[in-house]
Formats: sequence, C-alpha cells, structure tokens
Amino acid sequence: MGCCWPTLFTRGSDKSNNETQIYSENVHRVTSMQSWEEKLSEASRDGKIVVAKFCAPWCQRCRDIVSTYSDLANKYPHILFLGVDVDDLAELSTSWDISATPTFYFLKDGREIDKLVGADKSQLHKKTAAVAQHSKPDS
Repeated sequence: MGCCWPTLFTRGSDKSNNETQIYSENVHRVTSMQSWEEKLSEASRDGKIVVAKFCAPWCQRCRDIVSTYSDLANKYPHILFLGVDVDDLAELSTSWDISATPTFYFLKDGREIDKLVGADKSQLHKKTAAVAQHSKPDS
C-alpha cells in the first residue's frame, strides 16, 4: 500500500517537493488507531455520516481527486471527512480490506453504508450527495 497524506495534507503548495494543497478544514487526517476511534465516536455522538478516504502519496489517482474531495468537504460541512494514510495505518487499512487506492468508505455509526473504490469523481459526488440526504445538519 502507500500513502498520499504526507503530500495531500500539506497546507500550501511547494512544487519542488511535489506537494498538493488541501482546500478544506473539514478533512481530518487520521494518524493513529486512537484518532480513528475518536473520530468515529465523535461522528456517532453528533449523528454525522463519515466519509473516509484511504489513499497513498505515490498514487496519482489519489492526488487527482484531492480537490474534488476537498470541495465535497466544503459543500457538506455536516459530514465528517477523514483521510487515512494506508502506509502509516496499515493495520487499519487491512481491517477495512483496502486493496486499491483511493478507496472511500461511507459510514454511519461506524458501519459501512456505501463504498467506492477508485477515483471516479462523478460517483464520489453522487454517493456523497446520497448519504448527505440522510445526515443530520448541524443546527
């Protein structure tokens, strides 16, 4: 597996290091099993849907979909968007059967309600819009 978050989570852009901007404060980097559990608990407590992106920095398709993912995070602030580095969290990635990057899981109360494998921007938009209809917006 690989990891796209060291580059994709960088704020700002440094072309010499091949870094890519992240455009949303609503995309939260998961750096440990503990932070994964905390974010899922937070989302369950708040009645939020989670969209978890498992990716790799060496994966061109992961880099290509970053702006789409960030745009969706900005559009749907009542959904919790997570980013998981499959190299740094190999145990978590294995437990979620990640075999290709990017892979997106849509979760409610910590359980899978939908899944998308690959960087299909149209399908990511459709699936996110569909789960957004079932999510409770913040008051």
